[in-house]
Amino acid sequence: MKTVILATCLAMTASAALAAGHAMAPMIEAEDQSVAGGTVSADTVVAGENGWLVVHRTDAEMAPGVVVGHAPLREGENLDVAAILTEPVAPGDMLMLMVHAEDGGVATGIFEYTLGAKEDGPVRVDGELVMNVITAQ
Repeated sequence: MKTVILATCLAMTASAALAAGHAMAPMIEAEDQSVAGGTVSADTVVAGENGWLVVHRTDAEMAPGVVVGHAPLREGENLDVAAILTEPVAPGDMLMLMVHAEDGGVATGIFEYTLGAKEDGPVRVDGELVMNVITAQ
């Protein structure tokens, strides 16, 4: 009986360690889309912690520009995340959807980032921004 219990405990521990080692990496899946309804959506966003899906203007140089929308994210996989646009976006505009942290600000649950600030700033994996660029239709 002790052998069975020990084997079960070892199997459960190994399964938990394997699952923790294979957590999904932060990422964004989104496609070019219409912005006529005043929103931008990502099909899937994976966040390592609670944070934000942030919509930046960008261009051919792929530098993040001014923020034009954001939506809250839960830690883990988030499906069909819609950010309400706070500025006009025209068809043909390039938008950079980016994962930002909920970190360093004064208030939890309030998006506090402004371009270049550290509060609620962008998430990086191996030095690279977690982002996806789309074109508004």
